[in-house]
Amino acid sequence: MKQLSERIADRIVSIPDYPTKGVIFRDIMPVSSDAELFRDIIHALAQLHREQRIDAVVGIESRGFIFGGALAHALGCGFVPVRKAGKLPRETIYEKYQLEYGEGIIEMQKDALNAGARVVLMDYLLATGGTVNAAARLVARLGAETVASDFLVELGFLHPRGNLISCGTVTSLLTYQ
Repeated sequence: MKQLSERIADRIVSIPDYPTKGVIFRDIMPVSSDAELFRDIIHALAQLHREQRIDAVVGIESRGFIFGGALAHALGCGFVPVRKAGKLPRETIYEKYQLEYGEGIIEMQKDALNAGARVVLMDYLLATGGTVNAAARLVARLGAETVASDFLVELGFLHPRGNLISCGTVTSLLTYQ
């Protein structure tokens, strides 16, 4: 049987020059629509955290919601969304981060995590580390601890791990070198 990373790679569709020329977009929707593969991904991630007393999975908009919600269910813990600015209805805290061409802002509701909570950050892609670092800063501002950061795909050729700060143990199920 193929390893999980190979099965993920087989299902990802690479789209050249999207959203801009020179970029290869990695479409993960075929991964999440494959029931057996999706279940195996969540099981593999949950196994990493079974003994870590995780209080919440923090999913980063938007594809981090797909895997983060399922992971929270598998771990029997809460799910907290991190959203782009202006999408949450109550009082929020925010963090800025660098994009390839400018700046992004993500937010979390101010009462989303209790002080001392142990969390796993979940996003589908680790590229430069800017988004996950901003999410880890939000978690820390609420007095919680980022125990781990999980990703479906890592763009290893961008060397993102060297940019990560306070993101806990980092796991990527598939790395493009």
